[in-house]
Amino acid sequence: MNTFNRTLSSFPASIVLMAIFATGLAIATFIEKYYGTAAAKALIYFSPGFIFLQFLLVLNFVLVLIRKKYVKRKKWALITLHLAFVVILLGALVTHLWGKEGQIHIREGEKSDEMMVQTSRGLSTQKLPFALELTDFRLSRYPGSHSPSSFESDLRIHTDGEVRKASVFMNNILDVKGYRFFQASYDRDEKGTILSVNQDVAGRNISYFGYFLLLAGFIMSFTLKNTRFRRLLAQLRETRKAAAFTILFFALSFTAVKAQQSMAEKSIWQSVEKNAVSPKHAEVFASIPVQLGGRIMPMNTFSSEILRKLHKETSIAKLNPDQFLIGVLTMPEMWARVPFIAVSNPEIQREYHLPKGHCAYASLFDAFGNYKLEQKLEEAYAKSPAEQSPFDKELMKLDERVQIFRQLSQAEIVAIFPHPGDSTRKWLARGDDFINFPCEDVLHFFRRYSHEVRESLRSGDWGKPDELVEKMKTYQIQLAAPGQIRPEKIRAEIAYNRWDIFNRCKKAYLIVGGLLLVFAVANLFGRKKWTFASEKMAVAVIFAAFLAHAFGMGMRWYISGYAPWTNSYETMVYVAWATVLAGLIFGRKSSVTLALATLFGGVILFVSSLNWLEPQIGTLVPVLKSPWLMFHVAVIVAAYGFFGIGMLLGFTNLSLMAFAPKTTAVSLRVRELSIINNLALLVGLALMCVGTFLGAVWANESWGRYWGWDPKETWALITVLVYAVVTHLHLIKKADNVWVFNLSSVVAAASPLMTFFGVNYLLSGMHSYGQTDNVAQAAPYFYAAGLVIAVLAVGSLKRRKDV
Repeated sequence: MNTFNRTLSSFPASIVLMAIFATGLAIATFIEKYYGTAAAKALIYFSPGFIFLQFLLVLNFVLVLIRKKYVKRKKWALITLHLAFVVILLGALVTHLWGKEGQIHIREGEKSDEMMVQTSRGLSTQKLPFALELTDFRLSRYPGSHSPSSFESDLRIHTDGEVRKASVFMNNILDVKGYRFFQASYDRDEKGTILSVNQDVAGRNISYFGYFLLLAGFIMSFTLKNTRFRRLLAQLRETRKAAAFTILFFALSFTAVKAQQSMAEKSIWQSVEKNAVSPKHAEVFASIPVQLGGRIMPMNTFSSEILRKLHKETSIAKLNPDQFLIGVLTMPEMWARVPFIAVSNPEIQREYHLPKGHCAYASLFDAFGNYKLEQKLEEAYAKSPAEQSPFDKELMKLDERVQIFRQLSQAEIVAIFPHPGDSTRKWLARGDDFINFPCEDVLHFFRRYSHEVRESLRSGDWGKPDELVEKMKTYQIQLAAPGQIRPEKIRAEIAYNRWDIFNRCKKAYLIVGGLLLVFAVANLFGRKKWTFASEKMAVAVIFAAFLAHAFGMGMRWYISGYAPWTNSYETMVYVAWATVLAGLIFGRKSSVTLALATLFGGVILFVSSLNWLEPQIGTLVPVLKSPWLMFHVAVIVAAYGFFGIGMLLGFTNLSLMAFAPKTTAVSLRVRELSIINNLALLVGLALMCVGTFLGAVWANESWGRYWGWDPKETWALITVLVYAVVTHLHLIKKADNVWVFNLSSVVAAASPLMTFFGVNYLLSGMHSYGQTDNVAQAAPYFYAAGLVIAVLAVGSLKRRKDV
């Protein structure tokens, strides 16, 4: 028994237990993908062995607390922080054993006092100590779309001989006698509601208390004197006194190859440039409001999204998106012969004898007007999604672009006509039903506009097209619903598009971050005045770009009306900002940290600008309209920035250990950067923990359960465990060295990558989008990165004792 106690009360036991816990969770997410949620819960999440593992984690903490005499040593921050996890696990156990969760379905005019509960034996009913009556269900959609904006249930509550009224809608709960009701779904005919029901007063309160202790523990960890964070800061100050700056500089060069065009293609492009509308008139046209996907946006945004969809670029030849759109609307016959529709699949190019990269709309039809893709498309659509080959999927995407061009050339998707008689506030496009439309004169806009544009191309006078556009905008204001057109937001969105802030920040981060590394290398050979001044100037430019980055996110927030981190693109932009913020914080201690963070921020913005991430501003589904979501994503994604800093510093240290000369200066620099790495990971871990449990609060306040073992939730917890292991490795004597720590900080970065990208595209669940060819194409890069890390690990292993 003494041996067992000694083993279980050891730090290695803590590391092993956390590693087993994280591994089990990871396995469970793949079990869920291939065998379903019920199998994952039965085999892992709710299994006796897994519950026993959590009990061992709690027991390990208690025994370590006693053995190391943390109370006597007044380690209050450590005690509070770890006690928080014990309380959270206790709350989860209470919820698992005594919590109740189910659904209640009510039709309008009907009453119910039963809820459906899912058990291991199937569905069962349970009586409620009251009854709910649905008096009305309302569903509102975004104007001009079928996407729900909100849904709401008006109820009468029959309890204890009394009747009272209440409303339930997304993010607004109803609490009756400890039962909490949340708006979950509705019937297709919109005459019935489905409410999720949860009764878990004890478990919820215990868990929330645990979250409070967690936050208090982290605050204490960063503020009290006898904590690891404060000791690391003291070590950093001592190391810096004995050190001079050093870093390795790696430069990447890129080459570009431009293909030659045939004489025929050159002639077509010459015609395009010759018939390009005036840039000044294009600016006027760009301000026309248009409705797309339930949102009112300037024509400039619409044209940018269309061009990106069709051409996979933000400009074409020497034309901006507005000039392109005007050209297609007024001269569709010319643009049908222009090879600008993206086609990247080589097999499709060979099958239909298409040029590499882009093809013309006309080239997809034979001499008799038959659509060349039709036969293969029918075969592709006849298959199930699982049976469709990459060729089939790419062919369907090409067909989608072809149909968009066809509709665009006839203005069938350009919804610029507000219909005041439409209850959904839908705007109409050419080809829609204009019955009872109050102003027939405006319907001839496109015909008149096309004529005037052609005349202006010959005369060079753009007065009449400008006049037509201004008249159209006046009609729109007269016909649109009050408040539907907001000129100040239209102007702001046009400015946002024109300034292209994030692209400019990307260039600034990459260029200035690289220069900062150059200055750091120069300092290896002696600190000179010009390098010191250059560093200060570089930091000033980085800070200015950082402020511009923040301003760009603020503009996007103002335009959309919600926090700009609700999709993959926005989150990447925010991660880049958080990464540079982390660099600025720790850059005061080491300019190499700021240089690496800035470069990494530029790389993230570069990735965000790739074609497989859609940058358009969309509308929010009802469940995302919650302030808890804003705080949850803001905090958890900020953690990714600090983890990114840790990965870069770990990579830099391994490189120094593998390739730099064996000098005292190099050893001191590795130690210095390792301390900064440790600080960054501690901050990242704190943010990750707080962000994860803020997400639990959001889930509980939105649909009645604070933890549902969705793969995204699970991998967030895995990331917490992974970085908990990394930041606790120093407690094991054999692992307490800079080589182990820096290597683990690099390898650990795979966990947030899986949480952020992998879950979305590789696993099943609420946050998954399905595996795409783009993700499959990225696999070789991950393998290459793994190979580089392995080479660095082996190369630096021999010299780990020199540092």
